[in-house]
Order: sequence, then structure tokens, then C-alpha cells
Amino acid sequence: MPLTLDDIARLSGVSRSTVSRVINADTNVKVETRKKVLQVIQKINFQPNLAARGLAAGRTNIIGLVIPARVAFIFMDPYFPLLILGISGACNAHNHSVMLWLAEPEYELRTIGQILHNGLADGVIVSSTLMDDPIIKSLHESNMPFILMGRHPTLDVNYIDVDNVRAAREATQHLMRLGRKRIATITGPQNQFASYDRYQGYLKALSDRNQPFLPELVAEGDWTEAGGYTAMRLLIPYKPDALFAANDVMATGALSALREAHIRVPD
Repeated sequence: MPLTLDDIARLSGVSRSTVSRVINADTNVKVETRKKVLQVIQKINFQPNLAARGLAAGRTNIIGLVIPARVAFIFMDPYFPLLILGISGACNAHNHSVMLWLAEPEYELRTIGQILHNGLADGVIVSSTLMDDPIIKSLHESNMPFILMGRHPTLDVNYIDVDNVRAAREATQHLMRLGRKRIATITGPQNQFASYDRYQGYLKALSDRNQPFLPELVAEGDWTEAGGYTAMRLLIPYKPDALFAANDVMATGALSALREAHIRVPD
């Protein structure tokens, strides 16, 4: 069991309040008393409870990072390690730590109060949100500062995002400029904002060039390589001559399916 201020006070022969003043660098402590307390602290290698000190001060210098996705998926997708690395680096550069909150979506519904009311985080970053994710509504109704990785279509909240519609539109138009006529797409899950926006960009590109929308050239994936492979297998019988995949991981799976079907890419 870790030692407490009471233990240090007993070993130093002073009061608990004196120990607290020494730890907090209060100048109203005699030099000899301070020296005696610090010697005990050094001897037992005492580490203050930073969380408790933060709660007392009203700040913890901890940012919560919430990723409401299946835990196994988070460690399989190369996007999330890079995201966590970038956020951690930025927080550390500003003397903040990151508290990573990983929970299966079903569990998250039951434990959302822990994120909002445990007082361990000064603010929250939420990544990869679902359209109907209850955590966004709860955060919006609370006093907790937060920011989304990705826009929200109805709530006026802070977010950071790329222009998914424009990016998907330009990627699809690039294939059109190459002379492709039957451009298929593998979308992400359509209950996620980024997936929905990238699909809308694909549709806008077709509309811009007066290309017909062919529903058989659309397959929904799940961001994974296996999902891209399965979706491509569904698309091959309809003979697309190009593919816009909503992320690189699904594109890798699609390439595997095409190679298996003896279809050369980019030919």
C-alpha cells in the first residue's frame, strides 16, 4: 500500500498539515522542519497523488481521448495508433497527459457518466463518432469542454476534420478524367459521418459529369482489409472499370480480391 501524508508526518515527527505545506512548497515552514520532512520523503521515495492534487486545484492537466469503436478494431487499423501518437505528442508538449478511454459501444452506454463526472479530465477529444452516438449529446449537455474528430451535422460543437466530401469528389473525378465509366465505390459504415460524407462526394462527382448512378456498383465496407475484400468480391460480377475505396485499408483488401480474380490493376 502506498504511503500517505499521515505516514510521512509520523516518520518526520510533524503534523500532517506541515507535510502538506512542504510538498506544496509553502514558505511558511521552518528550514529545519522542511529539511527533516524532505529527508523522509527522499528516503521512502514518496510520490504525491497527482490526480488528487489536480482535483483539489480544479485542474488535472489530463485530456481524455474517447474512441467509441470495437477495441480489437482500434488496434488493427493503422489510423488509430497514428491518431493517439499525434494527440499524445501535442498534449505532452503542453505539459498534459492523455487518458485513453477504450470501451465497446455497448459498454460505453452504461459507463458514459464516468467520462463526464469522474473529474479526472479537463476536457475530452472524441474520435470516430457514430451518427447516433449518445456520448456526443451527453457531452453537449454537460459542462465538459470537448472537441470532435469529425463534424456533427446537427449540433453546434467544436470539431476538426478534413473536407471528406471534396476529397472523395476529387478522387472520383480523377478516375473519370482517366476515361473510366463504371466507377464503383466501397464505402465505410454509413452510420459514421466520415463514411457518409465520402459517399456523398462520390455521388457528387457522378452528378457533376452527368454519369448515371448504378446502385450495383456500391458496396458497404467496415474500414477493414477483410471488409474491403468481401465488398470487392460483391462488385466484381458487375464489371467496374475503376474503384474509389473510402480508406486505404479497404483498398488493400479490394486489391487482394482483384488479384484473386486475375484482374490486373491499374489495367
